[in-house]
Amino acid sequence: MRAAEQTPIAVADHAVARPWRVWLLVAVPLLLPFGRLGELPLLIGAIVGTIDVARAPGLLRTPYARLALLLFGAYWLPELVSAVDSVAPRKSWLEVASDLRYLPFLLFAATACRAPRDAARLVGGIAAVLALWCADALVQALTGWSLGGAGTVDRLSGIFGDDNLKLGGAVAALATFGLWFAWTRGRARGLALALVPLLVVVLLAGARAAWLVLAIAFALVCWRALGPRRGLLAAAAALLIAAAAGVASYAASPRFAARVDRTAAAFTGDSAAIDHALSGRVPIWHTALAMGAAHPINGVGVRAFRHAYPAHAADGDRWVRDGTGALHAHQLLLEVWSETGAFGLLAWLLGALAALRAWFTATAAARGRAAPAAYALCAALFPINTHYAMYSSVWGLLLMLLLAAWLALLAAPEGDG
Repeated sequence: MRAAEQTPIAVADHAVARPWRVWLLVAVPLLLPFGRLGELPLLIGAIVGTIDVARAPGLLRTPYARLALLLFGAYWLPELVSAVDSVAPRKSWLEVASDLRYLPFLLFAATACRAPRDAARLVGGIAAVLALWCADALVQALTGWSLGGAGTVDRLSGIFGDDNLKLGGAVAALATFGLWFAWTRGRARGLALALVPLLVVVLLAGARAAWLVLAIAFALVCWRALGPRRGLLAAAAALLIAAAAGVASYAASPRFAARVDRTAAAFTGDSAAIDHALSGRVPIWHTALAMGAAHPINGVGVRAFRHAYPAHAADGDRWVRDGTGALHAHQLLLEVWSETGAFGLLAWLLGALAALRAWFTATAAARGRAAPAAYALCAALFPINTHYAMYSSVWGLLLMLLLAAWLALLAAPEGDG
């Protein structure tokens, strides 16, 4: 029997879902810009998930609970194995212990959407958070001020603040929720209207990796919503809009122009220019490869990249010369390879295969509900890009939010809008 044709989650009488479960998931991105406060709804969800399992152990045998276990294992087991001989054992073991909270949170998420309209509430809630971020960032672009304070750096920081430059990456990672919500409300016109503020904010936030994430997110949503032919035309139109916005921003913002000029340097073919275009990441990537080669089984240890960097860097490495070493690999596959080795790469691959199997065995209705989260995961984890550290507190939390939303939407009962 196909997994999606079974009852998605057998919820015990004591654990009948209430809307607050969905709003607890929405509270994670809502509080994400405020440091550790973003952990509060996750911890509450983890406690509720633990209580649910304690009261109904059979929950662990349901299809999407098993999927949650598999996905958590793909993320967490590499940490555990890497910590055994980590070059920074205290840092690694603290990460291993703290990330245990993600398991009951994912189990909680798998039972979150149990009532009519819960799936729509979840997508709409995250879209509303995204709209708040974009509106605040646009105000900052016009006035220099936002809910995060005065903007004094060379890019939009928005509600995250100048000391936490994650606006572009976070907006791009959640963009599919806003785009999908706009499509369901206004079809092609709504999709176009939603793209404009997302595009402006992500461009001016300056994180070039986020530019690619947004492009992938929009292309996937268009493909799903409009079909291959119309989706391709919409993507081409969006490219023209992006080009126009880029030209305007280039003329109006010297800081944006500098980032475009830096990106364009990659096309000269000169190795120094390419490294300049990549913000000095080329030596980081070479060092990450060397770390994995020296520790091929389980890497140097999760979150130990900075501590292992000087020992594996080439002579004259700028990151050693200017400090103690790079903080992380700035690329997903290299992060997993250098910190958790071949075991980590294999675990992530198996996790991806488990997710794909669940996706393709789900019903068309389930895939439709879960599309925003699925496409967000595809865009954020697209391997040919630069990445934030997926085992860090903020981006690990954001990744788990996307996985939690995907599980919640995929496991929602048929007919839920």
